[in-house]
Amino acid sequence: MEEKIIEVNFGPQHPSTHGVLRLKVKLKGETVLSAEPIIGYLHRNAEKLSEFNYYASNTVFMDRLDYVGNHNMELGYVMAVEKLADIDVPERAVWLRMLFVELNRIASHLVWAGTMGLDLGMITPFFYTFRERERILQLFEMVSGARLTYNYISIGGVYNDLPNEFDAKFNEFVEDFSSRLKEIESLFKENEVFIQRMKGIGILPPEVAKSYSITGPVLRASGVNYDIRKVSPYLYYDKVDFDIPVSNGMDNYARFEVRFREMEQSLRIVKQVYGKLPTGEYQNPLYRKSGLINIKGKGESYVRTESPRGEFGVYVVGDGSKKPYRVRIRSPAFQNLSATNEMVKGSKIADMIATISTLDPVFGEVDR
Repeated sequence: MEEKIIEVNFGPQHPSTHGVLRLKVKLKGETVLSAEPIIGYLHRNAEKLSEFNYYASNTVFMDRLDYVGNHNMELGYVMAVEKLADIDVPERAVWLRMLFVELNRIASHLVWAGTMGLDLGMITPFFYTFRERERILQLFEMVSGARLTYNYISIGGVYNDLPNEFDAKFNEFVEDFSSRLKEIESLFKENEVFIQRMKGIGILPPEVAKSYSITGPVLRASGVNYDIRKVSPYLYYDKVDFDIPVSNGMDNYARFEVRFREMEQSLRIVKQVYGKLPTGEYQNPLYRKSGLINIKGKGESYVRTESPRGEFGVYVVGDGSKKPYRVRIRSPAFQNLSATNEMVKGSKIADMIATISTLDPVFGEVDR
């Protein structure tokens, strides 16, 4: 008897879908013929809301885009406004920004690793990854008072300088994180079921990745050596030594490998940054508190940064008033998700779940 083609909906509430994503899937038996991602279940409306507030007030919306890579979201917007309004940033503030966006990259990848394990039925890695993330969140809480929406990177600098107790906590983290990361990685690599569900699954050739404008770890796992921090350095990335992990595997396992290597490189960066921190102002004195509401911009600016998910772009248009005329976000998670069908067609249902997980979509950013 010939198998029928059926259409099945996965999500947005299905426990195996990574985030509030609905997948409209055509199946022939257990084989995926096509998968159409349907978004819009977590609409933040951040772009439009930003047109009704002072420039400085909009960083709270950026925090709620990629809510596990918040510092990276704040940075892109703040740099775009500073470029538009010609605002100088003290040297110490630039280094502090770099310190926190790289710590946030590690924290974000840890969340991905733990939740990916849950998607595949592995609960133990979740506890290990969140244990390490907790140590990073304690550092964030010291400077911002928050554990999720930090609002720390502000126009003209950063919100706060490092408190006295930061040094001991930071050094404690960097001293043993490398060994703990290897321990976490071994939980995955020594699991035969995990290897079978990752290797040779979710193939994304480089030419297909580029045609969908995919960036970040997903692109680099397809063999394309492209990272904004190297291609178009911002902050002080040209003043520190680090490598860009690249894999030619093109599959789920390659994306797993690249992110773990990225955490190692981010650790390497934060060690260098902390050693280079100069003394001085952490915020431009002209833009402290009440001075922030006087920011005016006219013209347009675009800034791109390397977020944990890829190229994060912020386009700001100013009409000379204290509020932006237009704010437009280039979401890497949205672009990466667009290639879903290319990666999962021909695979099994369970493999589709694993593949979506390796894309690491965050839907506050997708539904912006």
